[in-house]
Amino acid sequence: MQSVNRPLNPLITAIRLSVLVAFSSCAWASVAATGSTPAPLKNGVSQVNITLTSKDGGSCVLDHNKAKAGPITFTVTNETATAISEVELLSNNRILGEKENLAPGLPAVSFTQTLDGGSYQIYCPGAKNELANFTVTGKKAQQATGSVATLLEAGTKGYATYVNGVVSDMVVATNRLKADIDAGNLEQAKADYPRARPFYERVESDVDGFVLPGFKATDNAGNLDYLIDMRASNLDPKVGWHGFHAIERDLFKNGKITDETKQLATELQSNVNKLDTLVKSLNYKPEDLANGAADLLEEVQNTKVTGEEEEFSHFDLVDFAGNVEGAQQAFAFLAPGLTKIDPDLTKRVTDEFAAVKALLNTYRDPSIPGGYKYYTSDLKASDAAKLSKRIQALQEPLSKIAEKVATVKGA
Repeated sequence: MQSVNRPLNPLITAIRLSVLVAFSSCAWASVAATGSTPAPLKNGVSQVNITLTSKDGGSCVLDHNKAKAGPITFTVTNETATAISEVELLSNNRILGEKENLAPGLPAVSFTQTLDGGSYQIYCPGAKNELANFTVTGKKAQQATGSVATLLEAGTKGYATYVNGVVSDMVVATNRLKADIDAGNLEQAKADYPRARPFYERVESDVDGFVLPGFKATDNAGNLDYLIDMRASNLDPKVGWHGFHAIERDLFKNGKITDETKQLATELQSNVNKLDTLVKSLNYKPEDLANGAADLLEEVQNTKVTGEEEEFSHFDLVDFAGNVEGAQQAFAFLAPGLTKIDPDLTKRVTDEFAAVKALLNTYRDPSIPGGYKYYTSDLKASDAAKLSKRIQALQEPLSKIAEKVATVKGA
């Protein structure tokens, strides 16, 4: 495995452990057995089918909303839902498992989670009704027990799994974008560009310091964050323009795919694959998660609210939502331990995250790729201050977490 320079404040987010059915409005149609009969077993594994369609403006249909404790396989089929591309399983705001990049007409995909008895939620972003309750019967999960340090350590491991999953999903989405570009399909590439962007935004603060072997820490030519996500405003003339935003320029400003665009897509694919390998080697401390969450919200204030991030495509709110989700997952995995340290602060941060997400939901538009309104100059002029104020209200209490978790003995 290649060695890398760790960032000063590494927040390498981890794979999504939950099956949070993506942030889409998901309309849940009743099935005869739903709510009364547990999902059937096959070779000792409960089987739950989820079907995505365009019916009623976007629906996410479970054939069963109940299963016995133990391994459960969720099989997702997107028949016709263009506005829904993600399905996730949630528990106390933590993503326990998910499937993304669910385009209509593709073969069914599955994921399996071993769940204790309790209440969960299925989340489908872009559906008419986004959340549905999912009940697991049988042996109840033990309440979070042990020392604060033990709970925080478990949180860092869970978050690492979340990050690994996010980057794995980014590999799939980037491969699809590259295929569009290689085929010269401008319109499809413009639609798949915002579908690839949120993954990086969720883990952005974790990769700031990733310098590839053979390069100095100050050399942008070996800095993965620069190579994947640099913008016109931070262009290094000696290294040139690379990554997502160079492709964004070609697709949305120049309006054409050239041989250079294809080279950029090949390079982006290579760098995302390198990132996928690197994140799997990282370990986190509780303060890394707290610092990373704070860094992601700073990204929102510095580049998303200002409209600098997606200068040509105006998908800034897609990135905004990605930063917020990454920060929330970092916090959610710390929450069991943090609750024992400072329950009032934990509740306050939880409430502020809910307020931010509620505001973001007012900008949803399933007719637009990425699921959010374009952040045009008019929208920025009317709403930037409101968005900034909402984020500031979250930043203040969130900034206090790192010190609290860093001083726990054994953490």
